[in-house]
Amino acid sequence: MPSSVQDAEVLLSQALSGSRECFGRLLSLYRNYLKLLVVAQLEKTLRRRLSPSDVVQETFLEANRDFGQFRGTSAGEFCAWLRRILVNNVHRAVEQHVLAAKRSVHREVSLDAVANSLEQSTVRLDSILAESIASPSARLQQNEQQLALANCLASLPADYREVIVLRHLQSLPFEAIGQHMERSAGAVRMIWLRAIRELRERMIDASETAGETP
Repeated sequence: MPSSVQDAEVLLSQALSGSRECFGRLLSLYRNYLKLLVVAQLEKTLRRRLSPSDVVQETFLEANRDFGQFRGTSAGEFCAWLRRILVNNVHRAVEQHVLAAKRSVHREVSLDAVANSLEQSTVRLDSILAESIASPSARLQQNEQQLALANCLASLPADYREVIVLRHLQSLPFEAIGQHMERSAGAVRMIWLRAIRELRERMIDASETAGETP
C-alpha cells in the first residue's frame, strides 16, 4: 500500500528538484486522506450533490498550479499545505451548493469554522487509531498512520466506511446513524462492530507491510 511517509519524503524531495512525475505520484499518496476529510465535513444530503472526489481534484489542480509557492521541506509541511488549500475549496463548495439559493448574513459560512472543523476531523482520525484500533504499531508514525487509515477505509465496503465516518468523524449517535442509513440503531451498531474489526485487521496488515520495508 503506497501510503508511506518515507515514500512521501522521497517524492517531495524529487518534486522540489523539478520532477513533475514525482509530484503527481506525491499527490496520489494523499488522495484518500483528503477525500476522507472532505466526506467528514459533508452531510449525506450534500454528498449527493457535491462529489468529495471533485473537491480533492480541484485541490490537486491548485496545488499543481501553486507548487512553486510551497516553502516547506517535509512531508508533514506538504500535508498541512494541502489541507489549507482543501479548506478553501470546501468552503467555496459549501457556499456554492448550500448557501447560494438562501444567502443571508446569518447563513454565511466562516472560513475559520471550516478550517476548525477540518482540523477536528484530523484529531478524530487519531481517535479512531487510539480508541478503536488500539494503536496498530509503533512502526507507523502519526502521519503515516493517518494516510494508512484513509487508504484502509477507502478499501472497506461502503456500509462499513459510512458507519465509521458517521460514528467517528461526525460523532453521531447510533440512532442518528440508523436514520442516515435507513436501518435500526441495533443493526448499525452491528455493522459498526464488524467495520471496526475489519479496519483493525487491515491496519495491522498495513503495519506489518511497513515493518517489512527495508
